[in-house]
Amino acid sequence: MPEESSNKFVIEPFDKKKHDRTAFSCEHEALTTYIKEQAGQDIKKSVAAVFVLTPDGKTIAGYYTLSQYAVDAGSVPEETMRKLRLPKYDKLPATLLGRLARCLVFRGQGVGELLIMHALRQALDQSKIIASTAVVTDAKDEPARNFYKKYGFVELPDHPNRLFLPMKTIEQIFAAIIL
Repeated sequence: MPEESSNKFVIEPFDKKKHDRTAFSCEHEALTTYIKEQAGQDIKKSVAAVFVLTPDGKTIAGYYTLSQYAVDAGSVPEETMRKLRLPKYDKLPATLLGRLARCLVFRGQGVGELLIMHALRQALDQSKIIASTAVVTDAKDEPARNFYKKYGFVELPDHPNRLFLPMKTIEQIFAAIIL
């Protein structure tokens, strides 16, 4: 069932028969190729859940993917581990925000923010059903890293392009929006 994200856009699960992938193009060829050639296969193989942002039920303004993940606890800064009171397990359950992309045609329309906020809300809601301590993503480049940092993501010291946003922080983000 589609979910309203603003007056102009709806976010819904990707359907390769319904959504037109041919016109989608973003700054990174790998992200463009993914939605055109790989997303349907990943859904079929239960590797990723793919959500698209669409203004008309057909055009893809942007998309993101979510998957289960495990973070090496040793890569999480000790201060973060203490602050969040995380157990000293080898691996911590997390949600992977594997891909997030906006079509160039929709640049400057707030598509990135709609996508990231929806992805974080999905991850938070699902963490109550299947435990997850954080959302993890890998930034493709410096602008992507800065985009994620704007929403509170922090770099994991051992992996500069890997960013981590604790679920407790995501809860605070949405609690502040509700107030």
